[in-house]
Amino acid sequence: MIEILQEYWQAYLWSDGYKLTGLAMTMWLLVLSVAIGFVMSVPLAVARVSKNSIIRGPVWFYTYVFRGTPLYIQLLVFYSGMYSLDLVREQPLLDMFFRQGFNCVVLAFALNTCAYTTEIFAGVIKSTPYGEIEAARAYGMSSFTLYRRIIIPSMLRRALPYYGNEVILMLHATTVAFTATVPDILKVARDVNSATYASFEAFGIAAALYAAIAFALVWLFRRCELRWLAFMKPQAH
Repeated sequence: MIEILQEYWQAYLWSDGYKLTGLAMTMWLLVLSVAIGFVMSVPLAVARVSKNSIIRGPVWFYTYVFRGTPLYIQLLVFYSGMYSLDLVREQPLLDMFFRQGFNCVVLAFALNTCAYTTEIFAGVIKSTPYGEIEAARAYGMSSFTLYRRIIIPSMLRRALPYYGNEVILMLHATTVAFTATVPDILKVARDVNSATYASFEAFGIAAALYAAIAFALVWLFRRCELRWLAFMKPQAH
């Protein structure tokens, strides 16, 4: 293992000398997909709990499709399926976008995590204490102000434990990025295994890197929960 680390440690961590690889690429995929998915999921969660079926229906269908099909299949559809369509190849912007495996991976990851996050946020909105809503309405808040000042901030705090799990699951899901030739940690490990035939060492290093990221994420979300969910802890008397 020492020889592998000496020769390939840079490829595992950030670069093979030509492009971003390994840990840096995995983190970049995770941050991009989670950030895009988070921004999209907040308004979609509000639409998901709407009493208007015309607003609620399309969001339900989107989350149903992306939660009901494997991420690996979704990635293949975007990476291989979309570019096989004449409509995509004839449009310069679409042709340029879907020709790049990295773009297809980010798109598939963002839409997938957005679907799960939307359902998490929608569930938390539905469980908002009725007293908070009644108190806000007693102050004369409009529906827009009610969501902006009460429901969405409360949702973001109370969803933290569930959202932390979703981010860690998204980290694990990045292991399918190699399908689109994106050089993430697993892609580097596969290349090292092919070059050295030292399977245990090559994939063992990859496992240690994924575990280190997961532990760091767990620690970060626990710190956030201690800060923003302190009001939910039992009070000592």
